[in-house]
Amino acid sequence: VQLQASGGGLVHAGNSLRLSCTVSGRTLSSSTVGWFRLAPGKGRQFVAALRGSGGITNIARSVKDRFGISSDSATNTVHLQMNRLTADDTAVHYCAVSDRQLITPSMVSAQYYDYWGQGTQVTVSS
Repeated sequence: VQLQASGGGLVHAGNSLRLSCTVSGRTLSSSTVGWFRLAPGKGRQFVAALRGSGGITNIARSVKDRFGISSDSATNTVHLQMNRLTADDTAVHYCAVSDRQLITPSMVSAQYYDYWGQGTQVTVSS
């Protein structure tokens, strides 16, 4: 299983970015894909997740009004749309895949994910 995360970069506060996670070796319909981030001096933080079966999503309360998550089955890719970015969003963003159809409370826990991508840096200048 391989995960390729892309779409990070340097943006000004208030702008948007769309991160993508392309999965090889698993189909989205049988998986849960999550996004987590790690900022300097902070612990790993859950951002959002999508369960392939049924398209169930879970987005962290702290970003729920600004971020969205979606999937493209044709390319086996999950997108994280991030709007109205702030300096607090600066972090390395990682996508992860679980072989399980996670229930929403479990989506927030990194322990339930089996495979991790290499991370993509998001830097927001204020």
